[in-house]
Amino acid sequence: MKRYAIYGAGSLGTVLGAYITKNGGKIDLINRNRAHVNALNEKGAHIGGTVDMTVPVTAITPDQMEGAYDVILLLTKQLQNAEVVSMLKNHLADDGVIVTLQNGLPEPGIAEIVGANRTMGCTVEWGATLSAPGQCILTSDPASLSFHMGKMDGITDAQYNTVKSLLEMMCPVHEEDNLLGARWSKLLINATFSGLGTVMGGTFGTVSGSKEGRNVAIRCMKECVDVGRAQGVTFAPVQGKDITKLFYYKSPVKRTLATLLIPIAMKKHAAIEPSMLQDIKHHKPCEIDAINGVVCAYGKKLNIPTPINDRIVEVIKKIQAGEMEAKFDNIHLFDDLLK
Repeated sequence: MKRYAIYGAGSLGTVLGAYITKNGGKIDLINRNRAHVNALNEKGAHIGGTVDMTVPVTAITPDQMEGAYDVILLLTKQLQNAEVVSMLKNHLADDGVIVTLQNGLPEPGIAEIVGANRTMGCTVEWGATLSAPGQCILTSDPASLSFHMGKMDGITDAQYNTVKSLLEMMCPVHEEDNLLGARWSKLLINATFSGLGTVMGGTFGTVSGSKEGRNVAIRCMKECVDVGRAQGVTFAPVQGKDITKLFYYKSPVKRTLATLLIPIAMKKHAAIEPSMLQDIKHHKPCEIDAINGVVCAYGKKLNIPTPINDRIVEVIKKIQAGEMEAKFDNIHLFDDLLK
């Protein structure tokens, strides 16, 4: 019998584990937070927000892991990947796979540790927050939930289909031939709405619902596209929408039209609270270097200016260090870059 695990079962992982279990799957939810693990085992996973359900689940701490898993869904922060993946390698079946559902571009680093033939990537097209031990809030419209999944060289059809069937216990899974393009599309969204949402101390909707936020967001997206294209990336559609066609511009008129589309495009995800802001609130280091920092690093390498992303990184690092507060008025720190 195949064994499955979610490693780093925080907000997204708990929601995913609850759906899989509710729909007949058996999966271990693994988290270092003992209070969260105890609550999950004692009371079940309670998912609120856009749904309302409580599901009995099996949760353990990393030190309780035994044996090998056929599929490990990885949802920890990239900051810990070298240590975490090296440990998980000892709990991976010979033909098992680690599926990274993390932000940024994590697949190459994971493949260096466990091999490309045991590495798969998946982008998560929905959001959630952890509100209390054992309790999560799904912040996306249930009708908009989806995964986009790809594989590295050497992944067999059997491995791929096993993972696809597992994730389909929650929502549709779209096979992604252009995994790098899907990663960059998700990076664009996170850099823009998670980055600016964290700067503004709010949600994706805080950015898309304000004129000030949209004016910065559209420029952030353009920087991401310019850098990605210079790197040779073809951006993949997101939930069937060509985001470069919608939001990329070369003239002030197109920029104005693209800016007007932002609140429409983000309507079903407006309630998402950025994971970086959640980390900062819990006094944890956030993934700024793996999100906006990636855009900046590639921009520097390729000689593509990224002033908006540079500023986002600068502001978030100050917020994380306690030198600034995450608040709406921070959006005016970008005013000089809009001229």
